[in-house]
Amino acid sequence: MYKDIREQLISELSEIEKAGTTKSETEITSAQGSHVTIDGKLFLNFCSNNYLGLSNHPEIIAAVKISLDEHGYGLSSVRFICGTQDLHLELEAKLTKFLSQESTILFPSCFDANGGIFEVLMKEEDAIISDELNHASIIDGIRLSKAKRYRYKNRDMADLEAQLIESQSARRRLIVTDGVFSMDGYLAPLPEICSLAAKYNALVMVDDSHAVGFFGATGAGTPEHFGVSDQVDIISGTLGKALGGASGGYISARKEIVDILRQKARPYLFSNSVPPSVVSGSLKALELVSAGGSLRATLHSNARLFRTLMEAEGFVLQHGQHPIIPVMFESEADAVACAKGLHAEGIHAVAFSYPVVPLGKARIRIQISAEHTELDIRACVKAFIIARSCK
Repeated sequence: MYKDIREQLISELSEIEKAGTTKSETEITSAQGSHVTIDGKLFLNFCSNNYLGLSNHPEIIAAVKISLDEHGYGLSSVRFICGTQDLHLELEAKLTKFLSQESTILFPSCFDANGGIFEVLMKEEDAIISDELNHASIIDGIRLSKAKRYRYKNRDMADLEAQLIESQSARRRLIVTDGVFSMDGYLAPLPEICSLAAKYNALVMVDDSHAVGFFGATGAGTPEHFGVSDQVDIISGTLGKALGGASGGYISARKEIVDILRQKARPYLFSNSVPPSVVSGSLKALELVSAGGSLRATLHSNARLFRTLMEAEGFVLQHGQHPIIPVMFESEADAVACAKGLHAEGIHAVAFSYPVVPLGKARIRIQISAEHTELDIRACVKAFIIARSCK
């Protein structure tokens, strides 16, 4: 049987290769950071979600080592059987306070969190209204629900209102959006979304994976940034980006929503607990974020410097205020050639082209970290200038 399947898979892989969308993995032989080792050489890293530079922070590493001694390696169990430690409850409580919500539930990943909530909360008589550019985990999670599905154009409030009007017969309605759209670095217009939700009696859910830790006055993300934390009913997020970069996700929401997820969310009920070492590292990351804004200030200063220098050199950037900074190119070939040129100059960055992004919107997505120095930023810009001539 597998002989036939093998030939089909080989053909499918060949088509992916011909389309130029094969995803290659780069082997890194060092810890994650602003500098990484690839093929025995040191590269400046500009394509990681390590926004605050915490992925290899010495205080987090120390907390993890202590946790291994005191709480072990893993729990070999799900939460409701034999998998809840004091650490899990502490992290849930601290995330709840940090995000100004009522309760929090941990998941193995944010993908699992988004995969578990819609099926529980939204039934056949309900409606989910989703931004067209929402993360794949939201899309897949919605597919698991039997609720009616509506989609509005990216950040288009007129279209969102039209979908709300069309779905008025639903028992419950949930508007769901990314807080930050990771391919462009655009922020969702949360004040307008919350206003429409109030007008049409809908819930609001935000996946804030690319903002928690470094957006807002205290780093609590896009709801805090826009001053609408009290109007957002559900926040999903990850511990695997700014908050230490390991793994794990969460839903932070109204108390009763979290309570029902503990009873019915399948990724929570049927997956092992988040390992205690990850929980300990995340607790230390939250402590570092809450202690002051120096890391956030450095991150945003680095992003502004990169934008200023690149625009002065004539590069076209997506407008925004996020440390995700797409450098745009007229053609897919130019983007790929420039990425190769950057690699030759010791810069690790990735080109994105159609169909990953819309045709004619090829880019190299630069991701800035608080760990980058001014010299790192200037070295990256210099490499772009050199690589621009590569054809």
